This record gives sequence, structure tokens and C-alpha cells, in this order.
Amino acid sequence: MLKYFNYDIVFQEIPDEVTLAVNFALCPNRCKGCHSPWLWEDRGEEFDERVLRNLISVYEGNFTCLAFMGGDNDPETVNRLAKFVKENFKNIKTAWYSGKDTLSEDIEERNFDYIKIGSYKKELGSLKDKTTNQRLWKYYPNGEKEDITYRFQKK
Repeated sequence: MLKYFNYDIVFQEIPDEVTLAVNFALCPNRCKGCHSPWLWEDRGEEFDERVLRNLISVYEGNFTCLAFMGGDNDPETVNRLAKFVKENFKNIKTAWYSGKDTLSEDIEERNFDYIKIGSYKKELGSLKDKTTNQRLWKYYPNGEKEDITYRFQKK
């Protein structure tokens, strides 16, 4: 089950997008140095198509991308909800921030415009560090993808 803890409109998670970021609880990754350890806990409310539709209706027109921040405990549901957005809200892009080092077999890349993959390793840093193991991929309609991690890093 996917449970959301909170959400906010943010400007730094996806380059060139105003993002409605939904934070999910029950994170199984437990990365050392995690900036959101409260998301490891079983808290929040179930997140399904009804909740998603209601959330979009409140903020529609005020954001360009919906980001699933976590959800590694239930990637099948993340994939299903991203597909729901793609099918019902053509003007909203989708993103997923996963803390896994490999993409789940339950994820269909065509349901996403962006996917961040990679566990947080304190010694390697976050997306803003050139040494990071994490990557943010941009997916294009033709099936190609581009590593846009460099967009977070200062020259």
C-alpha cells in the first residue's frame, strides 16, 4: 500500500518544472544520512486514484509536473498512478524519485517524464554533487532518455 505523508509545490526537484511533490511513507531503503527519516515510518494516509484526482483538482494549473517522492515499498502502485496521470491529465508531466540503485521491474518508463534513481550515499553526496551515484533521467516521447543530473551541479 502506498501512503502519503505530505505534499508541497516545489521548484528544485525537477529542472524547468513547477512540481507538486508528494512524499510517501514506508520507505524501505533507510539510507544512512537520509534527510527524511520520518518517511521510514508507517504514517500518513492511503494514496490512490481518488486521492490523486482530488489533489490535482485543487492545484491544477499551478504546477507542471507531479513527482512521486518515494514509494519504493510499492512501485507497482507508483507505476499505476503515473499511468493514470498520463491518461487523464495530458498537460501534467510525471516524475518518480526512487532510492533504489536499479529501476524496479514494476516500472514502465513510458509512464514517466523523469525518474531519479539511486540510493543516497553520504560519501558520494546528493544530485548537486559531481561525485553522486544518483541520476535524474529525462524521458522523451520517442523512447530516448537523457541523464540530466548535471542540471543540479554548479559549474
